[in-house]
Amino acid sequence: QVQLVESGGGLVQAGGSLRLSCAASGRTFSTYAMGWFRQAPGKEREFVAAIGWSSRGTYYADSVKGRFTISRDNAKNTVYLQMNSVEPEDTAVYYCAADPAVLRLTRHHLSDYWGQGTLVTVSS
Repeated sequence: QVQLVESGGGLVQAGGSLRLSCAASGRTFSTYAMGWFRQAPGKEREFVAAIGWSSRGTYYADSVKGRFTISRDNAKNTVYLQMNSVEPEDTAVYYCAADPAVLRLTRHHLSDYWGQGTLVTVSS
């Protein structure tokens, strides 16, 4: 069982930066691929970024590539999403996800575990 708690959301101006964190419980964190998804008002949840258990592989949606960076610290059981050059279109609730298989996150947008979400609002 893995429990995920996101933090770091808030209000930011367009062009600014924000870093989201996701703290995971459980001693098996290092064996899970981790991902970030988001859901804007009135829209379906979409994949944002994912990282393999060893940090060797990182994956991004085209809409955030070059602006967002996902990273993880297995010693702290935490995954991060550094958001730079944010745009109003990035406004959404951001969810952390954990799954043994990175392809379930990146290709099928499925996950065994989800956090409760943190709201990011980008003002223009």
